[in-house]
Amino acid sequence: MAKKQYDLLFKLLLIGDSGVGKTCILYRFSDDAFNTTFISTIGIDFKIKTIELKGKKIKLQIWDTAGQERFHTITTSYYRGAMGIMLVYDITNAKSFDNIAKWLRNIDEHASEDVEKMLLGNKCDMAERRVVSRERGEKIASDHGIRFLETSAKANIQIDKAFYDLAEAILDKMPVKDEGMKQPTIRPAEPQSNVTIGRLSCC
Repeated sequence: MAKKQYDLLFKLLLIGDSGVGKTCILYRFSDDAFNTTFISTIGIDFKIKTIELKGKKIKLQIWDTAGQERFHTITTSYYRGAMGIMLVYDITNAKSFDNIAKWLRNIDEHASEDVEKMLLGNKCDMAERRVVSRERGEKIASDHGIRFLETSAKANIQIDKAFYDLAEAILDKMPVKDEGMKQPTIRPAEPQSNVTIGRLSCC
């Protein structure tokens, strides 16, 4: 039997409005790639990346959810089993920030009670177009007791830190197990076939 190549499997979700850069964040972290013409995700797509953290090999299974409201019913089932969720807004789009409250309600309704959460203000390289101040992001994160970072997939600002910090938060709250015992892992259903539509500019 082949030896397992990781110690733990963490399921993470990226959620937020369409166009905020979720796919760009995912591909920057998983493939160190950036493309201004990524097409908008419909349904669910995911990437795998294995990291080393505190002496453990952790396999991150990162799910990129559709942000369009009309696909809301497709993605709600994928909250179940998520161990960490990144809520993403665009600092140049006030509506995407205002909708964070809606996404937080979705988490409360569909995710496990102890899921780790992180708020990301994306496209922080576009300072000249900023409409959401860093202080507003920090306040909503503080009000809900969650972590906060500003990121840029385009300029590769704090992308790795976001995923490592979230993974570390999940790891730190896991019960210590004996070496011989298996750690529980979440194995979600296979994703739907990927279908794409339109063009999405994300940074």
